[in-house]
Amino acid sequence: MIKQKIEEALRTALPGVNFVVERPRDMSHGDYSTNAALVSKTDPQALVGTLSKIEGVGKVDVAGKFINIWLSPEALLPKNEPLPQPNAGKTIMVEYTDPNPFKEFHIGHLMSNAIGESVARLLEATGAKVLRVNYQGDVGPHVAKAIWAIIKKHGGVVSGTYAGAIGEAYVEGTKEYDKNPGAKKEIDEINQKIYERSDPLVNSIYDAGRSISLLHFEDIYKILGTTFNYYFFESESAPKGLALIKAHPEVFEESDGATVFHGEHTRVFVTSLGLPTYETKDLGLLQLKKEKAKFDQSITVTASEQSAYFKVVLAAATRISEVADVAAKTSHVSHGMMRFASGKMSSRTGNVVTGESLIADLTEGARGRQDVAVGAVKYAVLKSASHKDIIFDPEKSLSLEGDSGPYVQYACVRAAAVLRKAADAREVDVAPADKESYTAVARVLVHFPDIVARAALELEPHYLTTYLTELAAAFNKWYGVQQFIVDGQILKSHADMIRAVERTLTAGLDILGIPIPEEM
Repeated sequence: MIKQKIEEALRTALPGVNFVVERPRDMSHGDYSTNAALVSKTDPQALVGTLSKIEGVGKVDVAGKFINIWLSPEALLPKNEPLPQPNAGKTIMVEYTDPNPFKEFHIGHLMSNAIGESVARLLEATGAKVLRVNYQGDVGPHVAKAIWAIIKKHGGVVSGTYAGAIGEAYVEGTKEYDKNPGAKKEIDEINQKIYERSDPLVNSIYDAGRSISLLHFEDIYKILGTTFNYYFFESESAPKGLALIKAHPEVFEESDGATVFHGEHTRVFVTSLGLPTYETKDLGLLQLKKEKAKFDQSITVTASEQSAYFKVVLAAATRISEVADVAAKTSHVSHGMMRFASGKMSSRTGNVVTGESLIADLTEGARGRQDVAVGAVKYAVLKSASHKDIIFDPEKSLSLEGDSGPYVQYACVRAAAVLRKAADAREVDVAPADKESYTAVARVLVHFPDIVARAALELEPHYLTTYLTELAAAFNKWYGVQQFIVDGQILKSHADMIRAVERTLTAGLDILGIPIPEEM
């Protein structure tokens, strides 16, 4: 790639200097820009000759201490360049989605899935072998609350295969737990029984509810285009975490009957009732991951409000010999919250928009097109930096006017439609048309490999989302002013460019996990 050639030339001219070669925000400043002269305190004119000699560079200009570089027309001709492979040879585990049986699949899980799947695909596109992991909370107070409500208010009967009824039971149990001391005592007892497997009625409700929830989640994963390599459960991780804590009394201490860890923040790992908290279960999860697979890096995608929590868990894990190596390989990708006019929604109170209900509503708004609906919501999640909150506007998310998933999907469909029509046209082999809109498309297109590489390096899909929107806009503008097929003929330069646009939009949308409709 030309960017690599530019960087190599500058490294040779300025050994040991840390500079940046990047795409300018404004295309009037060139196709690439560098601060090499500024950081090296070198006269930028001294570097002009070096850069001008690079094959593919058409013009070099100096703007203060910055150097702007334009590519030659030949370098802008569409090419099917392979993507950079900086992750070749690496095995990377990516954990994401993580819904809890007995609770509803809410929009936070939808966000984690969209971000985690796109991160996984970015890593795969740049050479990594990715192991997709889904960690699900199938034990804990939330399960006990649902089972209590099913026993007390629904006669101990799990409603057929309706996962929503189980989630509603959880909400009912939560309300009683918070206001009724008697219910709280009974729910705490059920929670103990779940771990002990000591009550036949509790066991039967638990087994049925867990199965219904997990099957329901699988239906959602299919809609979202996600297939996991490993499923881990808190029922598996809890005993392993408890064993690790018991084996390392030098790391944890007793406090008012509970077991705590004093890190950046003091956190309880085992309650006074002897039950494991989420922290203990996550220690056990590290051991499960280590036992199941070998990997070079582990990434966990969760809400940003859990960032402080993860720091404490990993700090404790680094002091436990059995999992210290896994903790050292683990990093956290955080995401913000999706907000509507009513503000943040909580699955605990029942004021929740579920992931499937959001997709269903968007599907209705998209005239029954589920692929468009999924594209709309994934784009809305992926167009901003992962840690930022999202104000979701259903109407805008389905718009074909720009800054939406359907807008990019439609550009891809439009390019494919032109190519189908051009299949019967005769290609005229002439030089590329020197037209402004054509060149604008070419100047966006050439940056695709760089964008994918940056998004994968920083684990930030929004770079690719923004790029695809820009490419779609450039293509749509060209489409609006150019008649491609005239008298059964099409310029070969035009056909090549459209093929490159369709190929790039297809590849980019696939990396984001956004479906590509056959028609719209």
